[in-house]
Amino acid sequence: MKILIVQDYLRSGGTERQSVLLAHAFSAAGHPTTLLTFRPRGALQSTLAPTVKHQALQSFDTHLDWFAPGLFNAVEAATPDLILCMGRMANCYAFALRNLVQDRWPRTAVVATMRTGKSLPYFFRRSLRAATHIVANSHEASATLYGRYGIPGDKISVIHNSLVFPAPAAPTFAAALRAQQGATATTKILLNVAMFRPEKNQRELIHLAAGIPTSTNWQLWLAGEGPARASCEQLAAELGLSERVRFLGFLRDPAPLYAAADIAVHTSESESLSNFLIEAQAHGLPAVAYDAQGIGECFISGHTGWVIPRDDRLAFHAALAPLFQLSNSARGELASAARSYARTSFDPARQVTAYLDLFAHLYSRAQP
Repeated sequence: MKILIVQDYLRSGGTERQSVLLAHAFSAAGHPTTLLTFRPRGALQSTLAPTVKHQALQSFDTHLDWFAPGLFNAVEAATPDLILCMGRMANCYAFALRNLVQDRWPRTAVVATMRTGKSLPYFFRRSLRAATHIVANSHEASATLYGRYGIPGDKISVIHNSLVFPAPAAPTFAAALRAQQGATATTKILLNVAMFRPEKNQRELIHLAAGIPTSTNWQLWLAGEGPARASCEQLAAELGLSERVRFLGFLRDPAPLYAAADIAVHTSESESLSNFLIEAQAHGLPAVAYDAQGIGECFISGHTGWVIPRDDRLAFHAALAPLFQLSNSARGELASAARSYARTSFDPARQVTAYLDLFAHLYSRAQP
């Protein structure tokens, strides 16, 4: 099959990392794969393998995520057997792409994806109804498609996100990273890896950190870049936490952070399935997270991770407190359970096979 993946921009977000991973895997499986983006370049462009063709529609970066000049011409030139739309902007175009292929290549499938907990704009909702099939990345997202948007259940498949960084970093490197940030062997490192967008709500993590008893030796590491970073840095300074809250920027491979940290924390207001949490679990970190769509599917609730009602800071602190006091043996047992769950449930080979099996089914069904 010739596969076309449509994505607005190769920023450093979770959906974009999934697009790159899938493009590499489809190509490695022998399917000619093109990754078509609206905007050129992006933080993840350098991670693309030569086997994946990358084409950008904008000749220079207009910084407009929705602007897709020449989209139809590019699709016609690619003559794909299957089009996979990733991200909100790409999915908004799925309706038009479906109309195009019905007229030109009626056997080409257009697969939309549901990878967000945000309210969906009109063009996205219209695309969901027009698409050949929809992949939701969590069971809760599938339930939202069915219950809120009236999408028939037989038109939806649930395929969880793949682990992008499953390999643990070397312990010596992790120790060096802790030392670099001024953390001792007894410092408890709280970690969050996410783009700094308002909906990721890192400000709440800073407020939560401010409520940790001053007698506790802790640091909060926030890794990522984005428009909300400056306001978060200002908030940390205002609360007197500049020495405890570390802003680590964008890392192409955050695996060393997972190896160096002790607890994953997440307060995002909008999710479908958190890449950060499943990666943290794969590296053996216990997790405490505010409830959002798909969060409960990221870990073994009540055992390797704890789902906290939104904005309940007292409950969040109550879940954190015993994790600060874990013995080495208890921590080892918890880490083993977390790694086993994540590496089984979100195994890349398993998820890629699920996509390719779905594509093969749609492709064969369309043949005369």
